[in-house]
Amino acid sequence: SQLCKIITTRKLKDDFRVIDLLREDVSNLFLICSSLKLLIEAVDLIKKFPNFYVELIFTENQKKKTRELYQFALDNKIKFVASQPVYFETKEDHFLHKVVSAIRENSTIENIDESLLVDEEFYFHSPKEIKKIWSKLPEALENLEYIAENCNVDLKFGEYKFPVYPVPKEENAYSYLWKLAFEGLKSRYKPLTQIAIDRLKYELEVIEELGFSNYFLIVWDIVREAERRKIITIGRGSAADSLVSHCLGFTQVDPIKHNLYFERFLNKGRKNPPDVDLDFSWKERDEIIKYVFDKYGYEKVAMISTTVTFRARSAFRETAKAFGITNEEISKYSKFIPWTSAKNLDKLPEKFPEARSLDFSKEPWNRIVKVASRLSGFPRHLSIHPGGIVITPKPMTNYVALEYAKNKGLGLIITQPDMYPIEDVGLIKIDLLSQRSLGVLRDTMNAINDKNRL
Repeated sequence: SQLCKIITTRKLKDDFRVIDLLREDVSNLFLICSSLKLLIEAVDLIKKFPNFYVELIFTENQKKKTRELYQFALDNKIKFVASQPVYFETKEDHFLHKVVSAIRENSTIENIDESLLVDEEFYFHSPKEIKKIWSKLPEALENLEYIAENCNVDLKFGEYKFPVYPVPKEENAYSYLWKLAFEGLKSRYKPLTQIAIDRLKYELEVIEELGFSNYFLIVWDIVREAERRKIITIGRGSAADSLVSHCLGFTQVDPIKHNLYFERFLNKGRKNPPDVDLDFSWKERDEIIKYVFDKYGYEKVAMISTTVTFRARSAFRETAKAFGITNEEISKYSKFIPWTSAKNLDKLPEKFPEARSLDFSKEPWNRIVKVASRLSGFPRHLSIHPGGIVITPKPMTNYVALEYAKNKGLGLIITQPDMYPIEDVGLIKIDLLSQRSLGVLRDTMNAINDKNRL
């Protein structure tokens, strides 16, 4: 959690200074630094910190700096450690790094500021290469091994961190869920049948056994608030198989009448949490999201990120721009590129009829396509999941790091991990989705009501 808090502070606060960490209790962390300026400024604090290391990076271009750092460590009796940053897989990939940097800076490979590029030696070295590089300074490798052996991070995969719904004093989550569900059952089934009662009891027992009572209460609270505000909402997906969901108002489909199986939604053999997707009018969904933030606390709620990656058309366009090709020329090709993976871009004319007219045999197109193909699946930027929101029992930074979405000016804070790692570390995701058709339905009903009043 301490690392998550530090990373979040670094991402969200412009005035973040690493030196300030030394004034806090970070004794359970290793701090590694290669900034001579910072080392000189904070030398007195550093000497008091047992797990501080001067980072030594050995490349031809950094020999002078490394000697200075090494001498500083010796003079001040500070430990040092070998480091070899990795920015690309092989040495030959430095050009790809240059292209990606040009794309990031909205520049070209001819005009990119060389100071923004990393050393070409920052590729993934083999253990044999690393040992050879540091053969004259074995202590640096010994310290590296010590740090690696003593880094122990337990993310507790599979343990769910459920937010707690504030139930009345005389209730617990299960008893309150039971009460609400049976109230809903009585209002929906008239006359009340034994089949409905038995099924509801069974579902509630499974939900409690799997530990999901609080989850259902929170979803119920969101649906209830939407109804209170006269915001149209409806649940969809496998939640419609659940009688509990039906009785709590998540879904409108009768699972008993239509013989829908609860086990498709939730069963004792399923380890991941239930997935209730709630649709709201596209005009009012943000109002509901704000309610969730206000209700459960801004420090315990965050939108989930999604990693936008390069696909065929974006990889081709951005690579061509980095090569200095004009937008007009790029469009002559890109308009025929389908929305597919960027892998094997040169094979598109063989796979897709709409791409048959493309000819990548001539330069620079041949080289552009080869480079663009390498960008397949590369992360482009962090964006916001269409509706995923996560609520935690303790402050969010106890579990994951946060940062601004792509447009920092909007002030939207998202989780650094996307939905899959979020689920892996046991955080509970709720999908509050935007549905334009519900807005149309709402507007139509309002128009009918207005006409009837005339």
